[in-house]
Amino acid sequence: MTDRTAAIADAPYRDAQLLPIDLEVERRPDGTILIASRVPLAEHDWNLPRVLGAIAAARPDAPALSRREGGTGDWQTARYGELKRQCDAVSQWLIDHPTPGPVLMMGANSVAMAAFIFGTMAVGVPSAPVSPQLALMGGDLARLRHVLKLLKPTVLFVEDARPLAAGLNAIDLRDLTIITGTPEVFTRPTIPLAEVLATPMTPAVAASIDGLTAAGTVQFLLTSGSTGLPKAVPTSLANIAANNAANLQLSGLEWTSEMLNWMPWHHAAGAGILRAVLMTGGHMYLDDGKPVPGLFDLSIRNLKERPVRYYVNVPAGFALLVDALEADPAFQATFFSELRLMLYGGAALSQALSDRLQRMAIAHTGHRILMISGYGATETTSGFMAIYDYTETVGLGLPLPGPTIKLVPNGERYELRVRGATVTRGYHDDPERSAAAFDEEGFYRTGDLTRFIDPQDPDRGLAFAGRLAEEFKLATGAWVSGGEMREAALRALSPLVTEVVLADDNRPCLCLLVWPSPDGVQAETGLPLAEAIGSGALAAALQARLDIHNRSVSGASRRIERLSLLLTPPDPNAHEVSDKGSINRRAVLDRRRAEVERLYETPVPPDVVATTV
Repeated sequence: MTDRTAAIADAPYRDAQLLPIDLEVERRPDGTILIASRVPLAEHDWNLPRVLGAIAAARPDAPALSRREGGTGDWQTARYGELKRQCDAVSQWLIDHPTPGPVLMMGANSVAMAAFIFGTMAVGVPSAPVSPQLALMGGDLARLRHVLKLLKPTVLFVEDARPLAAGLNAIDLRDLTIITGTPEVFTRPTIPLAEVLATPMTPAVAASIDGLTAAGTVQFLLTSGSTGLPKAVPTSLANIAANNAANLQLSGLEWTSEMLNWMPWHHAAGAGILRAVLMTGGHMYLDDGKPVPGLFDLSIRNLKERPVRYYVNVPAGFALLVDALEADPAFQATFFSELRLMLYGGAALSQALSDRLQRMAIAHTGHRILMISGYGATETTSGFMAIYDYTETVGLGLPLPGPTIKLVPNGERYELRVRGATVTRGYHDDPERSAAAFDEEGFYRTGDLTRFIDPQDPDRGLAFAGRLAEEFKLATGAWVSGGEMREAALRALSPLVTEVVLADDNRPCLCLLVWPSPDGVQAETGLPLAEAIGSGALAAALQARLDIHNRSVSGASRRIERLSLLLTPPDPNAHEVSDKGSINRRAVLDRRRAEVERLYETPVPPDVVATTV
């Protein structure tokens, strides 16, 4: 253990009132392992509209959702009584205008979006929140056309259609009733959002809430579609409520404090955070920033104003956060002042990044702040695993109360599967892929690989070990474990880079495309990014780190021979980055073929860094 690591490990944690670890472990003769928590799932009301109504009745003036006007102006707050009134107006409008298909929702997180999510839920009309990127893709808008054909919605809600006007007007929407706050951008008649939200409620809304069933589909969420067109995952009130209850058991800390979060509600993790806050009467600040260079500046502004007890982000967001914190001691003091728990998901977080955060936390508080990974999928409603041990080791953690995980041997690793109340019954209108998604015992195949942090002690939890879909073979026949090598590369090159992309299938060796970290480069070289590149200082620093990494590993699948810099950010419109901030490796490689080819040229191009060992 290094002195730096020991300094982190010796610091005590701030108390996070964690769920106790009490596991039931079954080991089968074929090497398969089943693990579940013996802690029972907490009792909960599956009727979420009823829960929201009770909170609004008891605390109508309590703040529910706050968002900056226009995303960047002054904070505007909707209180629980007003939020409930808007939800009821949406419900009543749908009762007055029966719709046979789901309500497609597109746009930023907002009070109106929340009203449509819970308003549709109250009358049993499925909502389908989708990424606004579907209408920004250009070309033939293939993904949006696919979603319309798959779900057959009859209502489209888009609060601010101005950024999406060109795409939406290029699509045949004649069979949809459009509700919008910007009717002027459409070339066809629409219904003003204000008109819907002014609908007076009748007793039919309460009767509808009382008549809901736990098993009926109330929402469709789309998979990321990183390996093809997205699939639609039907979700029931029973799925959602069980998932919400399990995640609230993770920590005894109350969720009624303030939460600031950017994650989109058309994504499972973002939707889960919204529910956790509103179903406990908390106050959520909607962050219009994104974990992308430039767009993260708004998130930093918000965090400087709104210190939180919980902070949730994806690894790409944490990388940008660490750079911003290290450059601003005053920001560090504010950020860590009330913080008790950090959560991440969506991809593996590097140990080096976690250590950088903890060193700052210790400097300002004398304590480490527990960093918990939330692991889940769209098909599991949201997270079903988490770390609930006081540890500095990053990983996937252990199953929360309710689900059972199944570990199927795959070489030295395990394929991760899960069964439980939060798991979907299959994909909408896709029986073939639904059948393939589950094994003979009804366990959902996540497609992820894992290993025990300590094979002798399951209580230590599981670590991410790659995705089956990300395993690829070099021309030498050596298999590369994509997830593990990405983490190893980030660890080796920290803090000089924010993200890496592994290249590439059927090539003679493993190389990288990397996005540099301006703050990390400045800290390490003493030079701004442009000067560090021009002077060769950055290339020298990267080469030194490559050499250190390669001396510590064996085998072609673990060596990194070359790398080159990417100086343009990942493009969401080209699928290079998802709404949750994760990088789509294949999309980056396909879009940047020229950069990939230069990695393998002979002689080595001057802008490519090559190892010397």
